[in-house]
Amino acid sequence: MVVHQHKRLRGRAAEVVLAAGVTLAVTATSGCAGGGTSDDRSPAEAASVVRGAADALARTGSARARTAMEMATGGTRVTIRGEGGVDFKRRMGQLLVLLPADVKGEDEHRPITELLVPGALYMKNRGAGVPADKWVRVDTTTLADGNLVTGGATDPLIAAELLRAAQEVTYVGETEVAGTKVRHYRGTTDIGRAAVSASAEMRGALAAAAKGFSKDTVPFDAYLDEEGRLRKVRHRFTYVNNGVIDVSSTTLLYGFGTPVTVVLPASRDIYAGKIAD
Repeated sequence: MVVHQHKRLRGRAAEVVLAAGVTLAVTATSGCAGGGTSDDRSPAEAASVVRGAADALARTGSARARTAMEMATGGTRVTIRGEGGVDFKRRMGQLLVLLPADVKGEDEHRPITELLVPGALYMKNRGAGVPADKWVRVDTTTLADGNLVTGGATDPLIAAELLRAAQEVTYVGETEVAGTKVRHYRGTTDIGRAAVSASAEMRGALAAAAKGFSKDTVPFDAYLDEEGRLRKVRHRFTYVNNGVIDVSSTTLLYGFGTPVTVVLPASRDIYAGKIAD
């Protein structure tokens, strides 16, 4: 049985957590290289298959991605969606994050463009006093959640790296994701252990999250294709930040091999002023 763990963010959480969209949304609404085998039904083999998902993605190269982050707090439930692409070899990605309509049903929030690179999150159309033509750069190694929820989407690179510490894994069975036959696994992962096992580029953000959350256990559902590639993963985070907030973060990967181009902004285009919470 999966037990939902509460996590408390510490340090600079009040200043930086949920910077890109979560705060806005709440306010507005207020591996095996060849994939699994017949043996993956055993807990040990199932765990091995899931832990290898990040490496399988790196071998594949790139993919299109869709994200959905559903939050529930105080009886209110909102969903932030994103779409873009990720280069798993170069460890870079780009998402267009769509914030939900405001409480009156008016779609007042402009989409936020997010660039994902090791150790940093770049955001354009951040709002909150930031000029429309400027980018905001956030050092993800200083975020109390390591950008697991801050950007309104769990970085697909980090979502895969989290699975390196998969434990208590069970094989649920075969199903389909977007018309592709996949194997469904369920278990928990440990943020601290994932930070130790993660690739060097992703280690800093996960290490920050391990320090920021009071408990590291994160339940997940992962769906892998016959080549061991992650097609879909859903993580369930629970933390305390002015009340208990439950977050279900889903990442869907498809279109493997699609080229992904990420161009980082010039230093003159990065906003250096004060950012409102």
